[in-house]
Amino acid sequence: MQRLAYACAEAVAAQLKPGITERAAARMQREWLRERGVQDWFHLPFAWFGDRTAFVNFRIPLQFFPTNRELEPGMPFILDMAPVHKGFTADIGYSGCLGLNPVHDRLLADLEAHRELILREVRERRPLKEIYEDVDRLMVRQGYANRHRAYPFGVIAHKIDPVRQRRWSPTLFGFGTQSLKGLASDALHGHRDGWSPLWSPYTFSDHPPQPGLWAVEPHLGFRGTGAKFEEILVVTDSKNPQESAFWLDDDLPHVRRWQEEKAA
Repeated sequence: MQRLAYACAEAVAAQLKPGITERAAARMQREWLRERGVQDWFHLPFAWFGDRTAFVNFRIPLQFFPTNRELEPGMPFILDMAPVHKGFTADIGYSGCLGLNPVHDRLLADLEAHRELILREVRERRPLKEIYEDVDRLMVRQGYANRHRAYPFGVIAHKIDPVRQRRWSPTLFGFGTQSLKGLASDALHGHRDGWSPLWSPYTFSDHPPQPGLWAVEPHLGFRGTGAKFEEILVVTDSKNPQESAFWLDDDLPHVRRWQEEKAA
């Protein structure tokens, strides 16, 4: 499912051109996925262009929704989608740029260290809150601002669960109601057992990683330019460090980019 979502992101990114709006880019993602059988969503597709990739002046949740902002040459963009298909959920973020933008290139390159840090510290069973703080410190050392803090509850990640397929799959404020029910159920059970399905900088995330699938999205910002990846991290209860946590897939656009840069 994650590969399907990333295939959608790459297909839509290849069609972006000057003058296209965020709303049109979000619609392209929806249509591409619906043509391939997607009928439900954890959340509907988003698209952010220009300084909106860094959530500049975002104050309320409504500002996350796609606007009539038009794409221009040299402008960064982020495509973010969370489709559900056959009960499986993906939640991905794809950062790109229309043409050359050295600042954006640098942000993307520097995200690699965050992917490595997160995996290493999850395997060490560090509390999620502490890992979040370490990501923050790494961003500061790199000279960037933490932009995932602008998300609701400041989350860098959230748990995702299988979703029961239904003939009718309504959405509420852009989120699939079935997925929201699952997240609410996790929150209820987690509160009782001392963990949260939201990975945040707050006390309710001061616990070791809970086994399951986590959609992780470190988001860097620098002077009106933002970049992130979002992909699934698998956490298990294995005592073997290598098997206790791993990224679901290493054949993803941002990982391939890093490998190509090293090879070059």
